[in-house]
Amino acid sequence: MAVLDEKDYLMRLIKEVVRALFSIAFGKKFVSVELERENKYEVSGKDFNDFLKMADLGLINEAENLLLDGIDYTDKEEVMAAALFYQYLSEKDPDFLTANNYSLEEVLEGLRDLMEESGYRDMFDLMDEGGMGHHE
Repeated sequence: MAVLDEKDYLMRLIKEVVRALFSIAFGKKFVSVELERENKYEVSGKDFNDFLKMADLGLINEAENLLLDGIDYTDKEEVMAAALFYQYLSEKDPDFLTANNYSLEEVLEGLRDLMEESGYRDMFDLMDEGGMGHHE
């Protein structure tokens, strides 16, 4: 049961971090990844949905590397696209993530690193009261 609780906690934390980042960066309420997919987010000239399609095909690490290699951490739209990518991954079945050499913990770690690089680390730390996103 503890594993399920941790999974639920991680999924909730990721969702809350994305929601908070969205409201701070854009000054508006975040609804869902599905609705945001309709916005034309790009990261280094690539359509955000291309990263999601890669993830759906199991190319999660490749999609993440491509995304992070080209990201401009000062561009809030690119940062938001990356945060949405991590939330999208967090909603995948854990078995799918595992089968494709990824995990929910890695999703959280990626989101934490994104927040740090883009100057939102303090907000992440405040939200991660249980310390699940920390590992020294």
